[in-house]
Amino acid sequence: MANESSPLLAYRLLGEEGVSFPASGAGGPGGASARKLSTFLGVVVPTVLSMFSIVVFLRIGFVVGHAGLLQALAMLLVAYLILALTVLSVCAIATNGAVRGGGAYFMISRTLGPEVGGSIGLMFYLANVCGCAVSLLGLVEAMLDVFGADATGSSGLRTLPQGYGWNLLYGSLLLGLVGGVCTLGAGLYARASFLTFLLVSGSLASVLVSFVAVRPRDILLTPRPGPNGSSLPPQVGHFTGFNSSTLKANLGAGYAKDYTTGATMTFASVFAVLFNGCTGIMAGANMSGELKDPSRAIPLGTIVAVAYTFFIYILLFFLSSFTCDRILLQEDYGFFQAISLWSPLVLTGIYATSLSASMSSLIGASRILHALAQDNLFGVILAPAKVISQGGNPWGAVLYSWGLVQLVLLAGKLNTLAAVVTVFYLVAYAAVDLSCLSLEWASAPNFRPTFSLFSWHTCLLGVASCLLMMFLISPGAAGGSLLLMGLLSALLTARGGPSSWGYVSQALLFHQVRKYLLRLDVRKDHVKFWRPQLLLLVGNPRGALPLLRLANQLKKGGLYVLGHVTLGDLDSLPSDPVQPQYGAWLSLVDRAQVKAFVDLTLSPSVRQGAQHLLRISGLGGMKPNTLVLGFYDDAAPQDHFLTDPAFSEPADGTQEGGSPALSTLFPPPRAPGSPRALSPQDYVATVADALKMNKNVVLARACGALPPERLSRGSGGTSQLHHVDVWPLNLLRPRGGPGYVDVCGLFLLQMATILGMVPAWHSARLRIFLCLGPREAPGAAEGRLRALLSQLRIRAQVQEVVWGEGSASSQEPEEEEEGDFVNGRRGDAEAEALACSANALVRAQQGRGGGGGPGGPEGGDGEEGPATALTFLYLPRPPADPARYPRYLALLEVLSRDLGPTLLVHGVTPVTCTDL
Repeated sequence: MANESSPLLAYRLLGEEGVSFPASGAGGPGGASARKLSTFLGVVVPTVLSMFSIVVFLRIGFVVGHAGLLQALAMLLVAYLILALTVLSVCAIATNGAVRGGGAYFMISRTLGPEVGGSIGLMFYLANVCGCAVSLLGLVEAMLDVFGADATGSSGLRTLPQGYGWNLLYGSLLLGLVGGVCTLGAGLYARASFLTFLLVSGSLASVLVSFVAVRPRDILLTPRPGPNGSSLPPQVGHFTGFNSSTLKANLGAGYAKDYTTGATMTFASVFAVLFNGCTGIMAGANMSGELKDPSRAIPLGTIVAVAYTFFIYILLFFLSSFTCDRILLQEDYGFFQAISLWSPLVLTGIYATSLSASMSSLIGASRILHALAQDNLFGVILAPAKVISQGGNPWGAVLYSWGLVQLVLLAGKLNTLAAVVTVFYLVAYAAVDLSCLSLEWASAPNFRPTFSLFSWHTCLLGVASCLLMMFLISPGAAGGSLLLMGLLSALLTARGGPSSWGYVSQALLFHQVRKYLLRLDVRKDHVKFWRPQLLLLVGNPRGALPLLRLANQLKKGGLYVLGHVTLGDLDSLPSDPVQPQYGAWLSLVDRAQVKAFVDLTLSPSVRQGAQHLLRISGLGGMKPNTLVLGFYDDAAPQDHFLTDPAFSEPADGTQEGGSPALSTLFPPPRAPGSPRALSPQDYVATVADALKMNKNVVLARACGALPPERLSRGSGGTSQLHHVDVWPLNLLRPRGGPGYVDVCGLFLLQMATILGMVPAWHSARLRIFLCLGPREAPGAAEGRLRALLSQLRIRAQVQEVVWGEGSASSQEPEEEEEGDFVNGRRGDAEAEALACSANALVRAQQGRGGGGGPGGPEGGDGEEGPATALTFLYLPRPPADPARYPRYLALLEVLSRDLGPTLLVHGVTPVTCTDL
């Protein structure tokens, strides 16, 4: 347990004093010492101010005036329903474990992984940066409306010069004020936010009192420009006090032109404006690194803030509808000042909300950036954001964010960017909902949040609602944001992220795979859906890389298991030596780029270990049906790690990150003449065991001679043609019968056809050889085989060769039975002569032109043609007498000698089907 990295191990009991938390376990910028914000100051205040923003003072009349009270209430309910669904997901994730710095980014990345979490975290960061700039420019415009030299209206003081440069200067000065507060730490920010909260609350209180205390009055509105540049006659709005007629007139919708843009409003456009002002529910979560108890403060504070703002919005909607006519609501969005007991207090609220929104966005952006930098997802570009003060304040991230906001301020008007900011917020909200949905669907035992007022239905509805709102607000921005997220995810995937966070995708895959494995019923297997499921037994992968890749090509989407037997007895060992080896074998699979599972076992002998693997490898309906072994001969093993480019490693024997090189994790190849872990007797016995278990067997010889392009994952091209030769008859059984192909022969044809489907083997031509007896007429057997190939949809050249002329095959073939030679019923010399004759026959056909017709006893014209890349031979059954195993292996060695890459195959199960 000492090497485990579970976060639970960070907690240490201190006798009777309780639990001690490590200094860095909090994950905040400065550890536990930086965590000093309470629920109210750290979550409630910033969330309330962010959700109010400037909308609560300048857009209430806009919403009620155009949509009417009923539709405005419907919009508010829908908007808060979407936000509430995301809040439920935030509460669930926040109460499921320790929440560190980074807020929403931390929740998303630790659930969906660094690729998705990093991309959405960066987008959320940019949204906060742009949101800060938008708030500052809104504040500048609100100030210039009163104090600007070009201010309109009778209340304008006209003292501040205006223009692009002046506006940029005012924005930069305000940004300096906001940046200074955030640079000095979360404590000063919390006090400044609380002061702002008091100002906004006082301003709202004065507005609410004004609705009751102010008498009805007529309000002269600012003249609007006419169509020809002239001013229209000024309109008069009416504050009627509480009046049922006013309420009745304001119930229905009355969409008209917006006097600020000239565009005619619709339900969607008004809803988008209202929803833009309500986003901000993550303001408290962004401060997770400074909260005393984030797992309690985030859910409690966010819910309180959402409920409070919802109540205030409802109250303002009703009061406005009862007391103000539609002309006043539609033509003066800042009518709060006109009806207030003291208008400067409303003006103070407007400035305070804008300033607080900019502070919240900047400090939230800095915390997200610091968390991104700490995770090192984007490399050195974010390195300055890692710098923190002695008190734990990430002032480097604050200055970094301050610089970006200053760049955004140079753009000036940000009306179009405001929609992009909201869409980016919604992407983050949807990702939080998706994170909670994934955790719920994965059914992981460790997902047990203390907050239980959620379900997968609320999470799924939250994801759908956020996506819908994105496209409703700005289809272009929504599509662009999803494209940007995909590009960033691809970049982070290419860079490679930390794997110790835990991926919910793995839990989801496990859940789904288990479900479908249970539904994969072996009793419903059918031959027309058969596919090879291979178990490749490997002693040392250094000498087996070509075979490992060839087996990967032969699997045809089936199961592929790399098996290895470690010799030993667990009773005499202090620990299991197999478990530490899995990492090296999995790295081998990754480096070799094969789609294989790894299964290792401990056994006193290789034969017993092979029996274990044949019985227990796989699961349910996915179990190996074919055993693949390297050939047992005296050839010196080659070290393919030294020549394969995929296994090139630094000379110091280490990889990136300091991990040991793969070549150091496997022993060097066996020296020629050194003892082997497997005897010839046990090797043949393993083949016999597999056949007894009804497993097909493939013995691979000289695979190291295969051209590298044939083992690659891409196309082999057509510049160099090769043949794949198939001998579907038992060459050690002289009495084959004309054109006779049994189950084993059909298995050979199937495996060769599967190999031809691999892109690297598309240019190879399949040749099938039929052996004719000396008294058999050519053509008849070929015709029957061609008819069979047509039914099996196999495209191949068929060639007939004379087999047995002048050899033992011409002597009383009718008295021979299968296995006569391998079982010793014939003499050893006679059997070896037959194997030599068969070997010479096969070698004679390699490199010949593909005649394909009955033009001669050898089926060709004798001219040189493309070389044979791979040969499939019929593997006879081992003899019944174990004493004959060494002789059987010697015959196979003679049969396959000097043939180049060869696969000796014995199939025991039907694998071909002519039915639809």
